Amino acid sequence: MTDPRSLSPRPPRPVSDVSAGVGLSGLAGLVVWLLVCRNWGLIGDMLALPGPHAPLSGPNAALVALIASGLPMVAWSLLVDKVHRRASTGIDWSAPRALGETLDVSITKLAGLWATWALIAAIYCLGRWYWRGNYLYAMDVLGYAAPVLFLGAIPYVLWLDRVLVDPRDAAWHFGAMLIGRESFDPAHVAHHLRAWAVKGFFIAFMLSIVTIGFTEEVRADFAHIASDPVTIGTVTIDFMFMVDVQIAMVGYLLTIKPLDAQIRTANPLLAGWLAALLCYPPFSPMGGGAVLDYHQNTADWSYWLAGRTPLLWLWAGLLVVLTAIYAWATVAFGLRFSNLTYRGVITNGPYAWTRHPAYLSKNSFWWLATLPFLATSHSWVDAVRNTVTLGLVSAVYYWRARTEEAHLLAEDAKYRDYHAWMRDHGPITAPLVRAGQWLAARRPRKGS
Repeated sequence: MTDPRSLSPRPPRPVSDVSAGVGLSGLAGLVVWLLVCRNWGLIGDMLALPGPHAPLSGPNAALVALIASGLPMVAWSLLVDKVHRRASTGIDWSAPRALGETLDVSITKLAGLWATWALIAAIYCLGRWYWRGNYLYAMDVLGYAAPVLFLGAIPYVLWLDRVLVDPRDAAWHFGAMLIGRESFDPAHVAHHLRAWAVKGFFIAFMLSIVTIGFTEEVRADFAHIASDPVTIGTVTIDFMFMVDVQIAMVGYLLTIKPLDAQIRTANPLLAGWLAALLCYPPFSPMGGGAVLDYHQNTADWSYWLAGRTPLLWLWAGLLVVLTAIYAWATVAFGLRFSNLTYRGVITNGPYAWTRHPAYLSKNSFWWLATLPFLATSHSWVDAVRNTVTLGLVSAVYYWRARTEEAHLLAEDAKYRDYHAWMRDHGPITAPLVRAGQWLAARRPRKGS
């Protein structure tokens, strides 16, 4: 029987809140800086620059990469997309108030922000995991940034409050609660704390890993890998993951209203937080022999396919494509990438194919890269255990996707339109939905 929806003209997909040019400009800036770092020795020789003439592979070069990718995205957003003019920013540039009119509001807001940052700093001090391994670098960076952040907030808040339609935002409500002179809305306070919990947790985590992939790509020796599918695949995959981390880090840092990139809401669902935190240290049970570690007595794809060169090339190509989709899903967000938050609706790029391209590609990558149904111990028990465990990991990501959908469906009519469009017309989502409906229709019912 023909689906009636296939006979009617396909409605247009809802327009994305972020244009493709934002992320692509950031990617271009990142690649240019990577090439500069790789060829710094040659550049230094040509320009007779002082200092060592060697590739820039240190952690500070990775931090500069954030600027190299962030500035083009900011420029595109302001000059091309003109996001600062959107009503969703909550800003009216045409009628700035006098400083005296908003000074009291700004002082209350600064109190709320400073108290929030002090609370985050206290949590960093209490969390043991923040003081070992890669997190030590993150704590150093945040320590140097803290005075700049605290002092820089003063002119920024004083300036922004003059043009905000309603300067009494969530940060103001938190400050009002602390000062106790004016009434506040507990719902705004809860939103403020959730939003900064996201930023505090993920900024520290991203800073702890942002230098790793960048350093590896600067040091990669491409001259000796042209004929090796495993090495080419590994280096290319690492590049895709580096792109993902760099663009995502910029997104976490630039959650500001003039760029229309503010956190509009953070996920209020406990299930959403549980599903997300299970995927990140120190809460993740997916590695180090923990309950969802699916690597016991396994080897990666290159081990199992060794000696089968055509198959190695094919497998490397599949894994590269999957990581490219994963990175593309982050690049499509531009300045607005962030877990557990609503910062606008993305409908272009890989999100024109499925609502969750990052989760789909990441989990597919794990299955193809690990091949959990093969065990080096030759034990069928290990093979079954690893396969079931990876299936549970994929189930966590399915749960995470559903909690994110529940959050966004409750927040924005535009996302509801996008959700419905993907259900009916998405190249990947629609067939899966129809397959699920077909199976549900044939499921035996109670009493039949």
